[in-house]
Amino acid sequence: MKKYVLFDLDGTLTDPMVGITTCVQYALAAAGIEEPDLQKLTPFIGPPLKQSFMEFYGFSDEKAERAVEKYRERFKDVGIFENEVYEGIPELLSSLKKEGMLLSVASSKPEVFVKRILTHFSIDSYFDAVVGSELDGRRTDKKEVVAEALKRLYEKDAEKAEKTEGTALLDAAKRKCTYMVGDRKFDIIGAKAEGVISVGVTYGYGSEEELLAEKPDFLAHSVDELKEILIGNIKD
Repeated sequence: MKKYVLFDLDGTLTDPMVGITTCVQYALAAAGIEEPDLQKLTPFIGPPLKQSFMEFYGFSDEKAERAVEKYRERFKDVGIFENEVYEGIPELLSSLKKEGMLLSVASSKPEVFVKRILTHFSIDSYFDAVVGSELDGRRTDKKEVVAEALKRLYEKDAEKAEKTEGTALLDAAKRKCTYMVGDRKFDIIGAKAEGVISVGVTYGYGSEEELLAEKPDFLAHSVDELKEILIGNIKD
């Protein structure tokens, strides 16, 4: 049976710190809040934006919606490219594809932006599926994102060309061969909700303590360690 890997985007495949924090800063300024220290805005990397504005700044639902609109005003043409791929990621993706893996991105970022970022950095060709949220706010919960990524990725598998009585059993078997990789607790929670193997990475924006609290199956401190975990388990 094939093996599958789902990757979070921000803090896992790419480092979006400058783009995300400056766009949050821009949105806060529009709401009358000056925040000169971009480091204070790194908690916005990973969770859904609206939720973060409400949690970290006490915005109402309506005010958070307006803040997201202002954020995207800058992000769509400028902030989206204030980003960089982590060293070793292209090589990791290439190695996994050579092992016959099916790969997907599973991000809470709007899918349209995810696709632009992957294309901009020329890593889009490695992925068999790309899943993100909708611009209208649907599918921002990581559990929903992971579920949709699994659906699309499994549909790529020739073994699932037709629905049969064994589909449920087949899906259960596939989940035992599926990894969800991410840097925040939301990635681990989403993986566990869907019954797939969870891999936390500490080189992103979630602390080791945050990840360990959710009891991931594996923890990688670098892209090299991540490669060892994935390639090692693929060959087991």
